[in-house]
Amino acid sequence: MHTARKFALAAAILASISALSSCGNTIRGVGRDTANAVDATQSAGRDVDRAASR
Repeated sequence: MHTARKFALAAAILASISALSSCGNTIRGVGRDTANAVDATQSAGRDVDRAASR
């Protein structure tokens, strides 16, 4: 292989690894956001239940 081809291949591999790690961070963030939304919904439900039982 020519040096330029090796360099291009290495650059493509590094770009792919960077993109995949970014996706992992995004998926983790979506999971946290979803968990927070569920917690907020449950809290609001408890507040409504308390207000209705007064």
